[in-house]
Amino acid sequence: MDAHLQIVRAIPVQLLRLLTVVVLREAGHHTYDSSYSLTNQYDFIIVGAGSAGAALADRLTEIPEWRVLLLEAGGRPPPESLVPGFNQLLIQGDADWKYFTEPEDNCFKGFKGDRIPYPRGRAVGGSSVINSMFWVRGNRRDFDNWEAMGNPGWSYKHVEPYFKKLEDFRGKVNRKTKSIHGFGGPVTVENKRWRTKVIDGFLKAGQQLGYRIVDPSDPDQIGFSVVDFSSRNSVRWSTADAYVKPASSRSNLHVVPNAHVTKIIFDKNKRAIGVRFQHRRQMKSVYARREVILSAGAIGSPQVLMLSGVGPAAHLRQHGIKVVSDMPGVGANLNDHPYLTGLAWTVKNGSAFHILDTISPIVAAEYITSRDGRLTSTISIEGYAWPLAGEGDPYWPEVQIGFTPFTIGNDYGLITSHVLGIKNKLYHDYFHRLGGLEGFSMGPFLTRPKSRGSITLKTANPLDAPRIKANFFDHPDDMRAFIRGMRFSKQVASMPALKDDFEAQFYDVPLPGCENYEKDSDAYLECYARTLTGTTYHPSGTCKMGPASDPYSVVDHTLKVRGLKGLRVIDASIMPVVTTGNTNAPAIMIGEKAADMIKQEWGAPVQPTGY
Repeated sequence: MDAHLQIVRAIPVQLLRLLTVVVLREAGHHTYDSSYSLTNQYDFIIVGAGSAGAALADRLTEIPEWRVLLLEAGGRPPPESLVPGFNQLLIQGDADWKYFTEPEDNCFKGFKGDRIPYPRGRAVGGSSVINSMFWVRGNRRDFDNWEAMGNPGWSYKHVEPYFKKLEDFRGKVNRKTKSIHGFGGPVTVENKRWRTKVIDGFLKAGQQLGYRIVDPSDPDQIGFSVVDFSSRNSVRWSTADAYVKPASSRSNLHVVPNAHVTKIIFDKNKRAIGVRFQHRRQMKSVYARREVILSAGAIGSPQVLMLSGVGPAAHLRQHGIKVVSDMPGVGANLNDHPYLTGLAWTVKNGSAFHILDTISPIVAAEYITSRDGRLTSTISIEGYAWPLAGEGDPYWPEVQIGFTPFTIGNDYGLITSHVLGIKNKLYHDYFHRLGGLEGFSMGPFLTRPKSRGSITLKTANPLDAPRIKANFFDHPDDMRAFIRGMRFSKQVASMPALKDDFEAQFYDVPLPGCENYEKDSDAYLECYARTLTGTTYHPSGTCKMGPASDPYSVVDHTLKVRGLKGLRVIDASIMPVVTTGNTNAPAIMIGEKAADMIKQEWGAPVQPTGY
């Protein structure tokens, strides 16, 4: 861990302990551990207790006669994860897999080692425990496209009932937005409680450009919005809280944390009959009567498949792994949303946000006594915009603009630059002049990238991290769309609502390494993007859902692994193309919909969604 981040983590230790004690007392403590009851066989084994796996465990155990085992490589959610304002302290912490991408030549030039941190949740609740809690479903065209790609039953009209079923919306609604949301489901969603003043300028600037204010869950998207959170009473509401905690009271669910699955066990007929896993320094085996389900995420699921002999045959043989099924699509098709964080503007005092205020005793007291103030919100994006696309269908946004009420330089380089992994020299040469100044950052993340990365094995050791190749901007269309998003961001900031009302002034300092390009030219913006573009942490697509005619499809539309029996993949890795927005809500939806598919196949009753 970087020394600067160690120091910052140490500063608020007593404050953190006080807050988490108070929050835990209210939320209730849970060990999520029934390993003492572990038996040899279950009806279903679920590998991964993240966003999709947690939902599956809950829904499958609604059938009393089904016994379900939920295996999670991490432990229970860390107490500090409950307080939204501590989200940046979770990165590279105990609940993070601490992955990094491979170094790349064409991007990540401003990041240490020419690579970026790639956080993934390692806890009961998965990435919903460490993410920024943003709640976005995606564009209806995303799901209609999934179906058009040969996946019947995955159009928006088919998935919308599950988005509503899983949701307990507690924000403000009007006649239109009430019809969008679900009420009474397991996942609580709230409006952002504490807001800066400058976010109102962002929204007004959108209106001055002719855009409407939209609900972030609006399937037609085009417009500006303030973020919604997966929280309850301003406390993080992960899938551990929403699904695993209530379901663990059922005798037919066993949850085993700190259980690292190393291999799927197949019989001679290529049927998945169980898994091997490491638990308390011992290797154990457990068996499934009906199905093994991989819900280990877009990194973990393809890794476990390859370690088990399912993947590109030549790659597996290279690592001495016996091939069970030659599947070239396993680990291919990595989708992610590149995100630019560097474009910065200063504003007049009293408008935005000072990151270091989050460790103030006054701020802590406000959170403890009234669940209000800065700690109710993650240190991250405050508003979104989905502008009309520059090419193709204009109502299918090619970028999503993130509006952050501070700059990377705001905290003097103590937290944000280290969480992102920015090179120390670049920070000092470029961002240090923003230290302590109020401002905002605004930039695109590419919602429909054409470039594809990959997940491959570094070694055959299950405890070694896989090789993550992000491959951002490999396709030339991606950079063109990204530059359009950068220019749109600058256009928003030039509107009177920001430029005049908040005295927004662009931080017009040449980026080191890009000085030789004409300022504001496409070449300069491309250089800027290749230097400071990171990720929005939305990996998906590495076990692609598709028809049999697609040689790179891994699962069919019922999420069964092709050519094998008794095995499904159910998580964000099955997305054939990533959604236009944050991926936590779609991942949970996938778990909900898949649970009904399984129930139908095995003759169990399915509750009507009511929509």
